[in-house]
Amino acid sequence: MNIGLFAHVDAGKTTTTEQILYRSGKIRSLGSVDTGTTQTDWLEVERNRGISIKSAVTRFNWKDQWINLVDTPGHVDFIAEVERALHIMDGAILIVSAVEGVQAQTEVVWQALRDLHIPTFIYMNKMDRVGADPSRVLSEIEQHLTREALPIQAPCGEERTFSGVMDLLDEGMSLDATLNPYQIELMESLAEENETLMANYLEKGTLQASEMLPELIQRVRETTVFPVLFGASNQGIGITELMDAIVNFFPKPEILTNAPVSGIIFKMERDETMGKVSYVRLYKGKIENRENVYNLSRGIEEKVTQIRRIEGNKAQDIGKLEAGDIAAVYGWSEAKIGDIIGSADGVPTMRSLGVPLLTVQVMWENEDNYTKVVEALQMLTDEDPLLGLQWIKEKRELHLKVMGSIQMEILVQLVKSRFNLDISFGKPSVIYQETPKTSGEGFIAYTMPKPCWAVLRFKIEPGERGSGISYHSIVRKEDILERYQNEVARTVPEALKQGLYGWEVTDLKVTLVAGEHHVMHTHPLDFVVATPMGIMDGLANVGTKLLEPILHFKLTTPETFSGKLMNELIQMRGTFDTPKVNNGRMELSGSLPVATSLDFPARLGSLTKGRGTLKTQFKGYQECPPDVEATRPRIGVNPLDQSKYILSVRNALK
Repeated sequence: MNIGLFAHVDAGKTTTTEQILYRSGKIRSLGSVDTGTTQTDWLEVERNRGISIKSAVTRFNWKDQWINLVDTPGHVDFIAEVERALHIMDGAILIVSAVEGVQAQTEVVWQALRDLHIPTFIYMNKMDRVGADPSRVLSEIEQHLTREALPIQAPCGEERTFSGVMDLLDEGMSLDATLNPYQIELMESLAEENETLMANYLEKGTLQASEMLPELIQRVRETTVFPVLFGASNQGIGITELMDAIVNFFPKPEILTNAPVSGIIFKMERDETMGKVSYVRLYKGKIENRENVYNLSRGIEEKVTQIRRIEGNKAQDIGKLEAGDIAAVYGWSEAKIGDIIGSADGVPTMRSLGVPLLTVQVMWENEDNYTKVVEALQMLTDEDPLLGLQWIKEKRELHLKVMGSIQMEILVQLVKSRFNLDISFGKPSVIYQETPKTSGEGFIAYTMPKPCWAVLRFKIEPGERGSGISYHSIVRKEDILERYQNEVARTVPEALKQGLYGWEVTDLKVTLVAGEHHVMHTHPLDFVVATPMGIMDGLANVGTKLLEPILHFKLTTPETFSGKLMNELIQMRGTFDTPKVNNGRMELSGSLPVATSLDFPARLGSLTKGRGTLKTQFKGYQECPPDVEATRPRIGVNPLDQSKYILSVRNALK
């Protein structure tokens, strides 16, 4: 069984993981986030900063059930790690602080869990802290997450102890309706969807645990009910009950070891002696050492040299990976994160949470380290493809895409600790996008200098906002052979990486409407060369407009600062709904362009004397105002300069 821990930063995921490992007997003594001694935060930078930056897999046994537990980062700058871990889960525990309540990252992860239909518990942590208010947080859960959250424990008392702790797992106990309102709510909620339970409840005024448990288990697994549990992980309170809930309520994965192999690579690392390490969740079949395995995404077979179970910084050779389990596979030099292994049958569709909104130039003091810096960043990009390393060789420049300032700080420390290299970053700039202004066509006849022959005509149309790139062909295979058309389809997304202003082009439909090959003169690479020229010709004909990233924000502040802040938001081109005022505090919700609000979180403290709070999350891209200009230098030769471009791809340009 594969279970993930998810939360906003500092809600207590790593502490909860440590307590689970300790109480299950996996470890003999408790580690601490503060002292950098936990099992899952084993990287030097994680121990120094006290935050998780990588998802970490560990394993424990509870009541004869082996469970893979994945501790994920909580900071928004590392949402990509969360995104990749989501797709391998049989169940999830969403941790919410009883003090801070539902936060921005909590909502993002919750929506992703619902989209993937993953059974989920909500674990309200930090019940021992000053300011803990479970009733308020339950209201926030109902308002911002779901109305189907159902407490199966009852918090009470001045010392934040619990009554009715996991009563439902004691089948011999009757839940007397006089005990507490949480039990009444639980019985009524389950009875509403089950005629037999409703009849018994109306007749007796109460229900036996043995009656309710099967209904509760079924509804948890159907993701129509989400149990709420309470605890104080720092003191080990509520941990045993949480582990009981995991083995009782979450579904066990179906073990289909005799079926054809089907799995996904969800994480990538690099071993100093053995090279790439591919973390695989296998849904069907089995993989063994020295076996050749087909990578569907790459269209190649690669040999397994070793299979290990990784727990933190420890590894154990297990020799075999079976359906339903997670392990690290060695020997796949061409593999990438997100690759489908074997067939795609049973593998869930990847959902994107992380969208880097900033780009930064990498700098280094010692010019002799140039090649080493390139190699280090290439390795890090293998582990996190969203970094999108751009290497402009002719200018000896390196650029990365990042989520925010914390990620930049971590990258500097990571490069130092792992590769002993000193780097820094230039000032971050916003990542814009381009999209077609109107519909039109692009044409290219690549027939000179011989030998070559590739003729293409594309229709380019604007797409709906957020639709990405849509490509298809209506050309007969007699006019362009299928293998040549495959080259076109593969090259179109690459050709759209840089538009008229140098930004990636998105939200468009590209249709190959006409073209031809030549029986004697055509080589498949001719269509690889021709496609960018045809696409850029089309973009030049239809024109493009800029899109900018937009944040959704929630701002709360004392009412006395409302006028000043609303003026600030207007100056930043922000839009917002009618303010809400409650107990002397104003709440504003709306949208802000990233480009105009980069320094707003830092300025908010001084604007509100430290009494304002701001929550933001990525909303999407929208069209820039006409007066906004943003261009990026093109990498390589522009395909619009066709003669020069052809010479460059033929390596004949000096």
